[in-house]
Amino acid sequence: MQWYEIIGVVMIVTGAFFLFLGALGVIRMPDVYNRMQAGTKATTLGALSLIMGVGVYHPAWFFKTGIISLFILLTNPVSSNALARAAHNSGVPLIEESVVDKYAEDKEEIKKEMES
Repeated sequence: MQWYEIIGVVMIVTGAFFLFLGALGVIRMPDVYNRMQAGTKATTLGALSLIMGVGVYHPAWFFKTGIISLFILLTNPVSSNALARAAHNSGVPLIEESVVDKYAEDKEEIKKEMES
């Protein structure tokens, strides 16, 4: 095995591990906001590592896997943010143990500024 194949396999295994942790987080977290955070952070890192590992393992595919990784890096956080805002705006409650809801506080502050 070549050195780049070993690095590629390590990256692929690491990515698979983070994807597993993301799936486990989606199952175990108590509310939609925590699930979304666990799913987005872990699966973004897992998918990037796995796809770039394939690119390192097969150097001819590196450019293509780099473009796919860039697309994932740009779209995962944006889509997660949009889904979380939509859930919050439609009234999906936070778990009772949640201490802070900054989005609701900011919305109230903006409302007060608009009224005055």
